[in-house]
Amino acid sequence: MSNYTTQMDAARKGIVTPEIEKVAKKEKMDVDKLMELVASGKVAIPANKHHKSLDAEGVGSMLRTKINVNLGVSRDCKDYDVEMQKVMSAVKLGAEAIMDLSSHGNTQPFRQKLTSECPAMIGTVPVYDSVIHYQRDLATLTAQDFVDVVRLHAEDGVDFVTLHCGITRKTIDQIKKHKRKMNIVSRGGSLVFAWMCMTGEENPFYEHYDEILEICEEHDVTISLGDACRPGCLADATDVCQIEELVRLGELTKRAWDHNVQVMVEGPGHVPLDQVAANMKVQQSICMGAPFYVLGPLVTDIAPGYDHITAAIGGAVAAMNGAAFLCYVTPAEHLALPNVEDTKQGIIASKIAAHAADIAKGIPGARDIDDKMADARRVLDWDAQFACALDPETAKAIRDDRLPEDDHSEACSMCGKFCAVRSMNKALAGEYIDIL
Repeated sequence: MSNYTTQMDAARKGIVTPEIEKVAKKEKMDVDKLMELVASGKVAIPANKHHKSLDAEGVGSMLRTKINVNLGVSRDCKDYDVEMQKVMSAVKLGAEAIMDLSSHGNTQPFRQKLTSECPAMIGTVPVYDSVIHYQRDLATLTAQDFVDVVRLHAEDGVDFVTLHCGITRKTIDQIKKHKRKMNIVSRGGSLVFAWMCMTGEENPFYEHYDEILEICEEHDVTISLGDACRPGCLADATDVCQIEELVRLGELTKRAWDHNVQVMVEGPGHVPLDQVAANMKVQQSICMGAPFYVLGPLVTDIAPGYDHITAAIGGAVAAMNGAAFLCYVTPAEHLALPNVEDTKQGIIASKIAAHAADIAKGIPGARDIDDKMADARRVLDWDAQFACALDPETAKAIRDDRLPEDDHSEACSMCGKFCAVRSMNKALAGEYIDIL
């Protein structure tokens, strides 16, 4: 038996776990420094004791920005083989986390397959699974039913669970009084809100938080405190509902840390570009530096079909200003369940945002690959350029589809012999520069 319960407990006791050692190596960080950050809650290492295939990662604003990929079946799209294709594609493209948001059928086998085979962190939202697991409608479920599903997910090896603990019966009055444009757009948040409205009871995840903390401590499950009141449009950004919930999430963060339970705090949502940095700073202050996990943020409401770009713009600014974890957004956001290609587009956009932010933050070694790319471009070494690319296959396919008529090893079909790099190389070498 190990003599610690969670990664946070181990760090506080001065025990170097295999996960802490691995993350320190990946982040090029001194082990003692990392242990301080884990002990204080500024870094989370989501690592359920039952997730044996996990390749551990750290989440914190002073580490490399991590990205999460949402997937899972729904009533209208229920092919688990397609979902596994998405998982494999996500891991290959460098996603550090997979969230299974399945809302149809027997979800447990897929969840257990993920935690037995997938090296990425696995997250879930137990409130989605409650209705599915019991095959009963929302209003008939008890508070204990919800808690028991959290326990089930913990036993299945899930590394982090999103729990919408921050809305209470007071939120019902707020939503009715403040007349938001989009009300609540969080799927889990809306289910908790609806359950409270129908039963007249308090939020079970808030009321039974201590029991949930005991479950999470036993299995080392990180709590991702869901932002039920995240803005679903620019008009609702940084409003009373969002900030009041964030204050409660700060209180719940402290209670979790008192139980040695690791915490991430979830954030917006749709936010105008000029408010993104301020949102990050407010969260860091209210939640005492707990890692911030943001959806996007999406900086405009009018780009369905292109929301991976909208989110990448917001994500880069968010991560540069302290967000630790970006939830990807795909071109299908607001429109449909993403297919395999949508998933790839969302991951690449999110990886670009995370990488750009890491360079801006001065993460050690973050710019090394960019410098390698510059060296390869200077000497027109195409294979070396593809090797540096985030998506080598796409880069190579585009070039091969439109090769220049002349020397294929040199320029591309954009400039041909007008290529600036070619001209400069020849000029500096004292060679004749033929254009025609």
